[in-house]
Amino acid sequence: MDKRQGVMGDGLFQRVEELIKVAVLLPKGMSDQEVEGLLRLLPPDTSRSMRALLSPRFRDVSLDFIRMIGGWVKEAREAREEGRKVVLVPFNFPPEIIYLFRNAVPLTSEVLTTLGVSVLEGQGERYWDYAMGLGIPDFLCSSSTIELGSVLTGRDFEPDIIVQSAPGACDANSKIHEFVSLHMGIPQVILEKPTDTGPRGKELHGRYFMGFLRRLEELIGEELEEERMKEVLEEANRAAELYYELYDLRKFSPCPVPNIFSIFTYGTRFTRWGRPEGTRMMRAMVDLSKRRLESGEYPAPEEVARCMWLYIGYYFDFLGFFNWMEERGITYLNDILSLCQPRFVDTSSRESMLQGLAEACFEYPMTRQMGASSMSLAWIEDMCGFITDLRADCAIYSGHHACKQTWSIINQVRREILKRTGAPVLCLQGDSWIRRMTPTSVLQEEIESFVENVVRRRRRRAGRGA
Repeated sequence: MDKRQGVMGDGLFQRVEELIKVAVLLPKGMSDQEVEGLLRLLPPDTSRSMRALLSPRFRDVSLDFIRMIGGWVKEAREAREEGRKVVLVPFNFPPEIIYLFRNAVPLTSEVLTTLGVSVLEGQGERYWDYAMGLGIPDFLCSSSTIELGSVLTGRDFEPDIIVQSAPGACDANSKIHEFVSLHMGIPQVILEKPTDTGPRGKELHGRYFMGFLRRLEELIGEELEEERMKEVLEEANRAAELYYELYDLRKFSPCPVPNIFSIFTYGTRFTRWGRPEGTRMMRAMVDLSKRRLESGEYPAPEEVARCMWLYIGYYFDFLGFFNWMEERGITYLNDILSLCQPRFVDTSSRESMLQGLAEACFEYPMTRQMGASSMSLAWIEDMCGFITDLRADCAIYSGHHACKQTWSIINQVRREILKRTGAPVLCLQGDSWIRRMTPTSVLQEEIESFVENVVRRRRRRAGRGA
């Protein structure tokens, strides 16, 4: 039997799927006592993440998110059983492109890694260690290597097709996907983005994009239908409207949007964009944030810092990261992934829809900044704009070990942000998906020291000056 017909062992996908099957059964309106009783039954790592997600401040929306992700995982399993194609995509590729096909479903490797790291006992360390044992270099990114390390064991759910759109923006991501494609014999389809951001580069990218789609049609065995495209992209446009509504809510101080909604936002963007489930999830986040704004609800006595995260966050400890900051009045406004700025696609014709999708790929988060003709300029311009628009009073850079390209220019970015916006920048070091690199306690200590000794002092000086 072809081993791709089912999970062969204790792979990350299987373990996540089994846990989510139970989690989706949790009812809304659970009391604190019921939640506490549940948490005591869970292994420590799982219990800690579920405690963060089931905070009474946003418990029902977290359950909505769990159900949405549960449906996404279940659909991949059922697609395989129904003979449809499962397409593994990276974080910087619009999943709605795969939803254009009736005979295919997307799975996002970095989302699977994050699910495994956040809810599984032992997190993703066993899969990372397996990959390292194969001789894969440790400077590749854990965000994709953990999930793909699980695939490489031969005991996990394998995709039928691998999409790659990260060359130039995230080479570490590209190489591990390429290795798995070659090693496992899984066909890979590559969408390249020219670094030329002018008309010539965009025209070339458009040609690459059309060739990419033709290859996808060939592998999936289905031609795109205009009616299906319009249905998916109109749904994506509805989700985009809600995205901008949620973005605008973050401009209020204190911020009514819970910190953890940043990861919920791109968790939705990277999995269910173009599907009704994604739109409903965005609506749930907007509705709760509006209620918090109207009631003046905020978990700390005051908002002491409004932080823009220049890159990504940390995902191995939701409780000690998102919730911890929020309870101390440190707002996590957005990071480079949640600043996806989705485009509204003109659905009046097949040509306009294809053009809109090509532009979405060209401008996708991280691809837009790290794959630009000048990485430093694109990053500086975008971050300064967002810092000003969201009225951030500080910024934090989470220096991931695999992202050498960002380390090469962070000092320049840091100086320019301070010069242009007045926002000081804290630089952290630590793997976003592996806790043993930099423990939560160290990150907390550095963030707290930065806020107390830099951000709050600047606020006090500004108050005296007024």
